[in-house]
Amino acid sequence: MRRLPPVLIEDGCSRELLSLIRTILAACKEISFRVGQGALSGVLGSTLDENIQGETQKKLDVLSNQLLKDILLESGYVKAIASEEEDYTVAGNPDADYIVAFDPLDGSSNTDINSLVGTIFSIMAAPKEADPADPAIFMQPGHQQVAAGYVLYGPCTTLALTTGKGTRIFTLDKTHGSFLLTEEFAKIPEDTQEYAINASNQRHWQPAMQNYINDLQAGSTGPRAKDFNMRWIAAMVGDVHRVLCRGGIFTYPTDTKNPEKPYKLRLLYEANPMAMLVEQAGGIAHTGEQRIMDIAPDAIHQRVAVILGSKNEVETCLNYHK
Repeated sequence: MRRLPPVLIEDGCSRELLSLIRTILAACKEISFRVGQGALSGVLGSTLDENIQGETQKKLDVLSNQLLKDILLESGYVKAIASEEEDYTVAGNPDADYIVAFDPLDGSSNTDINSLVGTIFSIMAAPKEADPADPAIFMQPGHQQVAAGYVLYGPCTTLALTTGKGTRIFTLDKTHGSFLLTEEFAKIPEDTQEYAINASNQRHWQPAMQNYINDLQAGSTGPRAKDFNMRWIAAMVGDVHRVLCRGGIFTYPTDTKNPEKPYKLRLLYEANPMAMLVEQAGGIAHTGEQRIMDIAPDAIHQRVAVILGSKNEVETCLNYHK
């Protein structure tokens, strides 16, 4: 099995970008260890604080964010960072070539029940001569990402990564700390019989999504004429990993539960990196109205609807929205 650095160098990845990716992964290996310690680490449970989203922070949220923030800013490889757990962007090296947006611990509510969690990251080129303290440097559509990935902390620690040359899967060999290539190119099957959605919100969805899910639930007796299985991990990183491994459709659609927040997932550090990984594996990532990676962001913590996964199933879902 090949290690990550030579694989990326063969793809034409620059030394600077490779060094940045390895820096992110160094923090992720530490997060993996802390997550794996569970209750033994003393960092389970919630803090008394909320993040900018108004969500109660888990202790591991704070720890993971600090690990990534410190190692990235100290490395000198980033002009600025944006994190789910930071109210604003944080300036770094004014001369650096890249900016990084990340969700330090996606699905952190799962930590207390020993279920899947992960780190999601997006890397973009930093505008030349731009002020590193100006959040406008992050206002780039997702198709301008130079790399994207996630690290899934499960029975093994898995990295899904793309630099625009396909989506590869690596597994952390904990005996010597290297990520080894275990799937050359992930390929999402075009057809599927699995869907992932938070069904408890069904009454709040738009009619198009309600009709689509109703037809899936009708199975072989309904208009789709085949049975579907629902899967839901409550961590985007876990649900998307399943899609990359065996196909499926994952969606967190528009809903009316909170009229001020019709969308759940954040564009810069959740939807965009996952969209790049999925598209590079032959899938589709859409909001129901437009391709996710074509959206021009207008805020660091901007939220969007997400429908992604197997090509033919996503297209079928989108036909309900026309």
